[in-house]
Amino acid sequence: MNKKHIVVIGLGGVGGYFGFKINQANETSEKYRITFVARGETYEKVKKDGLVLLSPEHPNNQTYPNVIEEHINDIKNPDLVFIAVKEYDLENVCKQLLPVINKNTVLIPMMNGADIYDRIRKIIPDHAVLPTCIYVASHIKERGTVEHKGKAGKMIIGRDPQHFFTDVKWIIDLFEDSKVDFDFKDDSLVDIWTKFFFIASFGLVTAKHNSSIGTVCSDAEQKNEATEIMKEMKQITDQKGIELSEDIIEKTFEKALTFPFETPTSLQLDVHSGKKENELELFAGAIPKYGKELNIETPFTQKVFQEIKGGLQVY
Repeated sequence: MNKKHIVVIGLGGVGGYFGFKINQANETSEKYRITFVARGETYEKVKKDGLVLLSPEHPNNQTYPNVIEEHINDIKNPDLVFIAVKEYDLENVCKQLLPVINKNTVLIPMMNGADIYDRIRKIIPDHAVLPTCIYVASHIKERGTVEHKGKAGKMIIGRDPQHFFTDVKWIIDLFEDSKVDFDFKDDSLVDIWTKFFFIASFGLVTAKHNSSIGTVCSDAEQKNEATEIMKEMKQITDQKGIELSEDIIEKTFEKALTFPFETPTSLQLDVHSGKKENELELFAGAIPKYGKELNIETPFTQKVFQEIKGGLQVY
């Protein structure tokens, strides 16, 4: 029987962490054929020294995939593709994937955003895409080396609403074989939007004020801004039939209070370090886009979005 071919595109904090776990388990079992795709210096380092994960979970911190490619168009006949790139690379990666996937290839996007599934669908309309929510505290320490802190990373994966009966049992087996912490659900959209409420509202407000998660909870102006952004999101989820808890805004602030006061957000760090590419569009773009589709006004999100974009010219 042919081994299933698993491809991981992107070896940053998320792709590196989960790709490492899947590949290291497979080095022993040899049940699957695994390809990593990375660019430039990361490609060179992993080809030479393997992928390194610094994590309390893995004393043996090196793993070598069956194949590492630098270009997506060199992938051969994948059964499952993990897309673990920054969201601003998503459309470009999907366009490159179109010629290399086959009719049964399943795609798992590994980025937290409310509109990721829809954006993939526009470019790759006919394949199974499993909407996913990621929880992991990991980052690139240097090219080819990912550092993980805190508790084990977790994936919440849902069935594709348009390909509900796609065979996913073998994918569940893959996660179990790899000892990845995961939940598989018929519908993961509640989890995706619950996380998006937090990362979008707190990301936007901290980026606007260059503040911290704790400040957004304690400063009246910033707390009000985050609240208004979440109110606009709640109108969208209500109209889309995504059944979030009625006290989702209060619960989001409760979650924020579990972080140390000075914790920054990734969007705030990117905006204020002057990075040319950041995830502002991921957090702020989806809300007005869905609002327009559903005839819901989103003036507050748009105002904060424009204020951040105006401030970006300063950095």
